[in-house]
Amino acid sequence: MAENKANEIKSNMRIRPPVVVVMGHVDHGKTSILDYIRKTKAVEKESGGITQNIGAYQVSHGDKKITFIDTPGHEAFFAMRAHGAKVADIAILVVAADDGVMPQTKEAIRHIKLAGIPMIIAINKIDRQNADAMKVKNQLLEDNIVVEDYKGDTPSVNVSAKTGEGMDNLLEMINLVAEISEIKSEEGALPEGIVIESELDHKRGPVATLIVRQGILKKGDIVSLSTTWGTVKILEDFQGTLMAEAEPGTPVFVVGLSEVPQVGEKFKVVNSQKEAEERVAKDANKEKVAEVIEVKEGAKIFNLVLKSDVRGTLEALRNVILGVEDENVTFRFLSEGVGEITERDIKLASTAKALIVGFRTKVTQSSENFAKQMKVGIITGDVIYELVESVRAAVSDLISGEKEEVDLGSLKVAAIFRTEKSKMIIGGRVSGDELKKGARVRVIRGEEIIGEGKISQLKIIDKAVDKVEAGKECGVLFEGPVKILAGDILQAYEIREKIIRL
Repeated sequence: MAENKANEIKSNMRIRPPVVVVMGHVDHGKTSILDYIRKTKAVEKESGGITQNIGAYQVSHGDKKITFIDTPGHEAFFAMRAHGAKVADIAILVVAADDGVMPQTKEAIRHIKLAGIPMIIAINKIDRQNADAMKVKNQLLEDNIVVEDYKGDTPSVNVSAKTGEGMDNLLEMINLVAEISEIKSEEGALPEGIVIESELDHKRGPVATLIVRQGILKKGDIVSLSTTWGTVKILEDFQGTLMAEAEPGTPVFVVGLSEVPQVGEKFKVVNSQKEAEERVAKDANKEKVAEVIEVKEGAKIFNLVLKSDVRGTLEALRNVILGVEDENVTFRFLSEGVGEITERDIKLASTAKALIVGFRTKVTQSSENFAKQMKVGIITGDVIYELVESVRAAVSDLISGEKEEVDLGSLKVAAIFRTEKSKMIIGGRVSGDELKKGARVRVIRGEEIIGEGKISQLKIIDKAVDKVEAGKECGVLFEGPVKILAGDILQAYEIREKIIRL
């Protein structure tokens, strides 16, 4: 019986367009490749071109369709996977032929491997004079990626998003990998899929871009997610064309949700409003756990308020900022939202002494004036990595204002030459690091610190010096209330401004 059911499901499986994500190091040409494909392969409307950016689009190559997710980077891809969603079927790893494998290339490789999806290497910028595709292939071996040219199982294609060279080959390779992977969906199944983008539209309300993974999503369907639900009032493709239905593998822009969903949430069509509400309530109860921030010992808490244009870039920004954390600082995200930076955000930041970070979002003149009045810092930008560098600098400035104690060398007292009320001249040999004129010292007898003082003068034989290196003998003019004895240890230290490079 079970075997018959399995055979029945297998017979109902139908090929669908693959969903492809493009990843790699910043400036290696991810956006250029996506733009070239979109401009040359997307089916144009009568009015011409693409009218809106919904975070995904679909192209045709030969007689087959391919869906591309236009994410802001591997951070958004990671954010989607964090929700347990299988976002893409195939990943394109872009590596510049003139630059080679870089840190973000390696990070993208790690995310692709964790996702467990096929990878195609696109060696971009081969039109450049110093391009070296062979060097890239050799560097990839360090991450256990063996391209087909080296008898491995990872296909690679040389391309130029500038001239278009190799771009058709790349699309053909996507179709080949999709065919081998047998990317299918169950025919007749209830529609379900993933949220890849969302925002609050001032005219339309909460809107979202969905990728349909199976079933046919239709206008009027009731969709249920973890955080919200809604009735599909409007379906549009990436060109803004109204649709009656969306088949598996199709990116679609949806209007009709009650609230803005999170990127990476799974959606499915249900039979009634009651069923949708019950699912949201059930998932909400699971989420009712207070966020616990683990603060490392000695770390400073840095409060942030995040704003972005859309939900996907918001999660991407959050994940990149978290990558700045180290033992010196722990981030606390007080608020995260989409839309303009408002006076409410500024009030919150003022109360908690937080920094506001806005990505691709506006600050009205009134909000900017209010922020100055409340002495709240705002950082905005359109390039995610530049914005994070500004956050990094702000954090470094905060911590660099602190002081820290730095140990210098020590001296074991061999002789006492002179004793006065609050001064002593002593001699001994320096060990550890060096002694400096003006340094503070702790006087250690046995294992106990018996007092403190400072080094007023240093002499080697009869010559006054500013410092004495380890291994040398010297005379020390010690100032302090402690009476030093032979055998005591003078441990020198100084107070410096704490410099942090995150």
